[in-house]
Amino acid sequence: MRNNFDRSIIEKMGASSATYDQGLRNYMLGVYNYMALGLALTGLVAFWVSTSPTILHAIFGTGLHYVVMLAPLGFVLFLGFRIQAMSLSTAQTVFWAFAMTMGLSLSSIFLVYTGASIAKTFFITAGTFAAMSLYGYTTQRDLSAMGSFLFMGLIGIILASLVNLFLRSSALEFAVSVMGVFIFTGLTAFDTQMIKGLYYSGDDSTAMGKKSIMGALQLYLDFINLFVYLLRFIGDRRN
Repeated sequence: MRNNFDRSIIEKMGASSATYDQGLRNYMLGVYNYMALGLALTGLVAFWVSTSPTILHAIFGTGLHYVVMLAPLGFVLFLGFRIQAMSLSTAQTVFWAFAMTMGLSLSSIFLVYTGASIAKTFFITAGTFAAMSLYGYTTQRDLSAMGSFLFMGLIGIILASLVNLFLRSSALEFAVSVMGVFIFTGLTAFDTQMIKGLYYSGDDSTAMGKKSIMGALQLYLDFINLFVYLLRFIGDRRN
């Protein structure tokens, strides 16, 4: 988060405030562009797969669905640990491959929920995400303390979800869905502020591009998780 002290450093380095602000806007625009294109690619793949009974059976009617479920996590870990050693073009390719794999994984929602409720939930998610990301970008409040609390809550819902794989409790599933909505709503603001704070006007185009991809990945995951938990909470299931 930039304050008066930051501004004085920028001016001593010879960069004007206007130049810094323009660079920050371009950086955040890059983050949002990557994220939006990733979501669009995920949505297109998910919808395309949902219209093909052959592909659906090949994925969800066999053990392949375990690969499809775990592959996105593999991409996230690979990007997180290896992005500094990659070229920018390789990092972009991995990000697009991740988005496509997420589309394969999420195609199953079209089998469970009605198309109308998926669309409704998407627009509610988009509105909530936009409001919270804007808050995270513009607020002068330090959200780091909130981030620590939300991270502990995230660990809690992961553990609760694992336990519910065995209990299959509808009440616990409902509670986890409600908690998930609140946690990822808050994480959207926290992550936006953190991503904004990573901007450095001295970065070259490659470093800036890699930061944009990692920032987009964080916000993409916030959006997808918020969407999924909202869908579980308010989605209309097929008969």
